[in-house]
Amino acid sequence: MSTSSSFDFDPVLIAILQRQLDHISLQMGTIMTRTARSPIFSQSHDFSCFLSNASGETIAQADGLPIHSGSGGFAVRAVLRDFAGRIDPEDVFLLSDPYAAGGNHLPDWTLIRPVFVSGELIGFCSNRAHQSDIGGGAAGTYNAKATEIFHEGIRLPVLKLIEKGTLRDDLWRLLLLNSRCPDLLEGDLGAMIGSTRIGAQRLADVVEQLGVEKGNAYLTALLDYGERRMRQAISELPNGVWEASDVSDTDCFDLVDIETRVKLTVEGDTISFDFTGTSPQIKGFKNSGIANTHSAVYCALSAFLDPAIPHNEGVYRCVRIIAPEGTVVNALPPAPMTMNTVYPAIDIMNACWRALAQADPERACAGWGKSVFGISSGSKPAGGVFVLYHWHGSSGGGAVKGRDGFPTTSHQMTLGGMFIPNVETYEQSYPIRVHRYEMRRDTGGAGQYRGGTGVDYVVDVLVGGEHLLRGEGARKQTGAGVNGGHWGAKGSIQAYDLETREALPCPPYGVEQVKPFHLVIEASAGGGWGHPHERQAEAVLRDVRDGVVSPESALNIYGIEVSADGKSILSSKARSAGRTAAQR
Repeated sequence: MSTSSSFDFDPVLIAILQRQLDHISLQMGTIMTRTARSPIFSQSHDFSCFLSNASGETIAQADGLPIHSGSGGFAVRAVLRDFAGRIDPEDVFLLSDPYAAGGNHLPDWTLIRPVFVSGELIGFCSNRAHQSDIGGGAAGTYNAKATEIFHEGIRLPVLKLIEKGTLRDDLWRLLLLNSRCPDLLEGDLGAMIGSTRIGAQRLADVVEQLGVEKGNAYLTALLDYGERRMRQAISELPNGVWEASDVSDTDCFDLVDIETRVKLTVEGDTISFDFTGTSPQIKGFKNSGIANTHSAVYCALSAFLDPAIPHNEGVYRCVRIIAPEGTVVNALPPAPMTMNTVYPAIDIMNACWRALAQADPERACAGWGKSVFGISSGSKPAGGVFVLYHWHGSSGGGAVKGRDGFPTTSHQMTLGGMFIPNVETYEQSYPIRVHRYEMRRDTGGAGQYRGGTGVDYVVDVLVGGEHLLRGEGARKQTGAGVNGGHWGAKGSIQAYDLETREALPCPPYGVEQVKPFHLVIEASAGGGWGHPHERQAEAVLRDVRDGVVSPESALNIYGIEVSADGKSILSSKARSAGRTAAQR
């Protein structure tokens, strides 16, 4: 638990220091969005920034996607392992491999810069970001036909990208040569380098002000404080053992149930997640490495408990994760893994949330809709290659007590941290025409708190090329309601030849060579929390006005009769009758 020290720690200074470090991480993210070249960085914010102490433990993470930075410590500790005694103050490290270097999946490249003060290593400044393309068998690197990691793009062990202040030109050329979008990769890598340079200087300034000895002691105190807060939160849960699971219905090639099973044990101020009984690793690219699985568990736990608990690695000292080797939550090489930050990460989160909900139903998180998704690539009319992620086809989030689910939130494991690019930027950047991008009426799971709606996304891709499909939630509902809430609507995806309107193949996972085509995505929706008749009548009326709920659903599901113009409530007798019937 807490580390002994000769310092008499000031709790106010600890709080201020945590905020300072969180702000440094936030500033790093701002630098990346303003200097990056690809919309994945500048529009979608598909990256994370974090700071670590000299042992590689994460001390702050304030910007980006939780599924990235929750496993950041694995990457930093890989640097310490592979370059022990050979870390220079002006080195910058690069890595991605989930087997060899603590990565999540190959497209997420992690840049790690050591921070020295007075000649002593005091920490690291890092970011992890999704690259537009890193080679492999499909543009955008989500190769749905992959059966081993070698099909998924270039693998990066821990490398020195910058050695003693000098960029390694040979390595730089190698990286760019292995991308279909070298211009985007070059610009985005530059943004990552600049971001860590500023972050490292800010972290060094903080420690210099305190002095190295006191600064290191306070960095440890931050972790100790995070641990105490987490232990306190866990101790408020009842002791017990609960089991839950989530199921994916395809291994990327065949329709087969892939189960993620967890046993949750709460004992005093400790908690464990045991994934024994989870399905064996699969031949498709939905396998998770141990770092990614830890990230997914941390996402679920941090979202379920007090959000004011600091986001540092001390928080997880009282969390035990058991992930048997050879399963989809701890696959062995050479299993492919590119899809793992989405699936099985979402399956892991769902299983954990369902188990936690049994321990504390009031905190239960309704399920998010799983995303049906696509990536298009080809040659731009003006020259060059484009890789387009159809982020706009994103699902709705699940409701929680006190708040409706978020609409169009991107994938569940982002916890709302990914931004959906604006349509105008997409039409300027890519050869597409967007016809419709709007909320789907009557899709969010009904409840006292409504699930986030899905969207209708209709677009023409104006040039031929390659279209990659990946996603779930089209065959059945995935956004489960809780505590009497209803399930969110399922999604769908269709594609048609732009000229002939002939239907094109749309398997759950696949890579198709296509002419210009018309794409229609109906994104799935999140589940509701609590019985629909407990929803405030004014909230139902507002949903009708906004076009999110139809007058028919307001009456038949919520028990609220709304005027034809949607401006007033005529009656709630149906709600009263429903309550009376339920009481009988």
